[in-house]
Order: sequence, then structure tokens, then C-alpha cells
Amino acid sequence: MNISPQCITCIFNQAYKVTRELKLDDKTSKDILELAGGLIGSFSYDKTPPQNALKMYQDIAKLLDKKDIYHDIKQLSIKKAKELMPLAKSLIEAHDDKFLASTKIAVAGNVIDLASEYQFDLEEEVKSIIDKDFAVDDTKSLKSKLKYAKKVAYLADNAGENEFDKLYINSLKSMFPQIEVYYFVRSEPIINDIYFLDVKYDEELKSIATVVDSGILTPGVVLEDLSCEARGIFESSDVVISKGMGNYECLSNYRLDNLFYLLKVKCEVVANSLGLKVGDIVCKEAL
Repeated sequence: MNISPQCITCIFNQAYKVTRELKLDDKTSKDILELAGGLIGSFSYDKTPPQNALKMYQDIAKLLDKKDIYHDIKQLSIKKAKELMPLAKSLIEAHDDKFLASTKIAVAGNVIDLASEYQFDLEEEVKSIIDKDFAVDDTKSLKSKLKYAKKVAYLADNAGENEFDKLYINSLKSMFPQIEVYYFVRSEPIINDIYFLDVKYDEELKSIATVVDSGILTPGVVLEDLSCEARGIFESSDVVISKGMGNYECLSNYRLDNLFYLLKVKCEVVANSLGLKVGDIVCKEAL
């Protein structure tokens, strides 16, 4: 999914969101907005929104002299997500279809997204999502393919969402004990995406999945940018689970077998691409 004029506005607004979220002074805020505005002319319609946004975030990090600009906010998101795990687990346990329920809960975590056009309340999302239907529901196909899969690549998205990913991976491994899960994370900080150092000491995650430093710097997996190791794992996986809009934006231009998108629609451009509306939840097989 390549960039559109509406995406350009969104990327610029992300720069403004940095100034607001970090409570920056007026001068620094102006510097960041001028920086973002100056980059618009270099955006390419042959690239995806995450690819076009990369340089802006790299330049903002340099201006602030802070490699991981959202570090503190990411830690708060992870803390909040952990607090909601007992509720999430209870909703899965109470449901007749635990695969469907756990897949919905995994998508609920996708509301944590500082780059999105719209913001949603995480706790309310967890409480309500069990009763919400998938606007695109390929969960039966996903379940069928997982039944015979041995190797699963799981493309992570945002910090905080990783806690929901761990719950989902645990659920999947209890239902399909033969699978081996490879958890792909970004190689460097970008927006509030989960990256390698964020999970370096997460023993719970490492007990259920192999963490893969993907080589990806953009807020979305670009196939040609995957490290050799990550590309090999991706291509040899029986199932690929792709979380979030950034990964969808980067991968939707490709025809890929055995790939499933799990996401909540949080912007008009992605909604139009999928033929859906903002707020819809998606489990879509890439065909």
C-alpha cells in the first residue's frame, strides 16, 4: 500500500504528536515541525507510508539527541497492558471458542498505536472486543493452517501490544503444541514499536518464542530490508501472522502465501484499502 496525500498529512501530524506527547518547549516543537515540513517534498509515491516516515523519525531522534524518543511512554504502555492481562485471560477462559476469543484479544492489543489517525481506549477495547465480530473473518482458515504448521513467523507491532502477543502465543501453543514461533521485532527504535532491546530481558517471551532481530528499521516489515536470517525464517514459515497497520501497509503490495493480517483499522486510508471502516477488526488471509 503506497503513500497517498492523506498519508502525508498523517505523517506530518505524527511529528506534532511527538511535540505533544513529549511535552516539548515551543522552540523545540517548532524545530521538529519545520523538520517534518521540509521532508514532505522528498516523500515518494512509490513507497509505503512507513518507508516515507522513517527519515522523519530518525531526524527527530537526532534533533532531540535521544535514540528512543518514546521510551518512557512505551514502558507505561507495557505496564498498562500487563495490568489488563488477568481480564484478558478471563475473557478467553469464559468463551466457548477459545481460538476465536484469543485471536480477538490479540487484536485488542493493536489499539496501542501512537502513529494512528484515531486513538482508542485499551481497557474498553479489551472489555468489548469479545462481542465484536471480525469485519473480515478468516479465523477458520488460520486455525486450519496452524493445525498442520510447524514454523510460525509472528510479526510484532507496538510496545504494550507485545503483552497481548505473549498471551496469544501461549494460547496458540496450548492448542497447537507442535508449532515453533519466531517473534519478529524491529532492529532500532521507531515510534512506539517494540524493538530488540525492549524484549532482550523478557524471559517469559523467550520461553515461548524465538525473538528475531528482523533488521527492519521502518514501522512496518519491508521484505527486502529483512536480514538474511529473518528473511530465511519468514520464507520457510508455514504460517506468518502480521500484527498491525504498519506491517499491513508494507506487505499488502505483495502476494504472499500463508500470511494473515491481524489488526484494528485506525485510519481512513487503510479502511479504504480493505473496503472497511475505521474501528473494524480484521483477521484477513493475504490471497
